[in-house]
Amino acid sequence: MASPSELKYTKDHEWLKVDGGTGIVGITDYAQHSLGDVVYVDAGAAGKQVEAAKPFGVVESVKAASDLFSPVTGEIVEVNAALADKPELVNSDPYGAAWMLKVKLANPGEVASLLSAADYDAYIATL
Repeated sequence: MASPSELKYTKDHEWLKVDGGTGIVGITDYAQHSLGDVVYVDAGAAGKQVEAAKPFGVVESVKAASDLFSPVTGEIVEVNAALADKPELVNSDPYGAAWMLKVKLANPGEVASLLSAADYDAYIATL
């Protein structure tokens, strides 16, 4: 699956969609496929500060638990509550219903340092 071109990516396999001054964060199709069946997601809580390239939560699957890394710095303004009851959304709709959190961007300039879809696809082709 080609990565959606309107998103930005990290080498830790998170995606970011910028909507005004807010960034919407999730994990990529490559990440969910590598994890297998996701059974739990902890994406933090509204009001918490996150920092670019630092962990903000955990995703657990039947295979392993992995840290989630924030693509940007800012304050969590919303967490996707649907994932508490339906963590399997990460597997079925990683770029849509399984968004994990919304972050008020503290430094919008950080977005320029993230990978484009083409760059991310080229990166995962080397893994």
